[in-house]
Amino acid sequence: MSQKDVGNKIPIYKLKTTDEVMKYYDEWGNKDKYNKDMVDWNYTGPKETSEILNKHEKNKDILIFDAGCGTGLVGIELNKYGFKNFHGADLSQTLLDSVPNNLYQKLTKVDLNKTIDTKDNSYDAVMCVGTFTFGHVKPNALDEFVRITKSGGLICFTINEGIHEEYGFDKKIISLNENNKWKELEFFKSDYIASKDVNAWLGLYRVTKNV
Repeated sequence: MSQKDVGNKIPIYKLKTTDEVMKYYDEWGNKDKYNKDMVDWNYTGPKETSEILNKHEKNKDILIFDAGCGTGLVGIELNKYGFKNFHGADLSQTLLDSVPNNLYQKLTKVDLNKTIDTKDNSYDAVMCVGTFTFGHVKPNALDEFVRITKSGGLICFTINEGIHEEYGFDKKIISLNENNKWKELEFFKSDYIASKDVNAWLGLYRVTKNV
């Protein structure tokens, strides 16, 4: 998200520390305000990424790690396509507490800027939607996503266009390509939050680290 997108409290792009981000989302999640704002803003990230994953993955039984799952918006969209095995992780306990019951098999409070407490090759796919934005998760998280995803698995994410180059996501993606860690399947400009004139890059990559 960018300077244009937020009407509540302080603009997201001003958040600098993990504690600031956590406090911000804990407050935003109260009284279902976060979910209401996502509807009001016509936030399309979860819908678009789920559609792309479904296009490239026909096995509905795969285990998916939803990194920065928030209130479960990605899980809800994936479920519409028949996917049903989700583990979710987020920095905000308030948002995690708002996830619909029985949608995710496991929910964990996690700082995605740190090493994820998960074994290598644990997941068939990773989704990370709306988390690569101002003051949030940095490019090194992509290395962790590759680590915890099985070879042949999928990683799908959005990157706010305002930080794509500023934070070095462009260089990280190139590095992972050049080191044969993954192969690009999709990479294009998403509407994301069109109502607020906020766009994001949407990427889908197939992990090839053991090939």
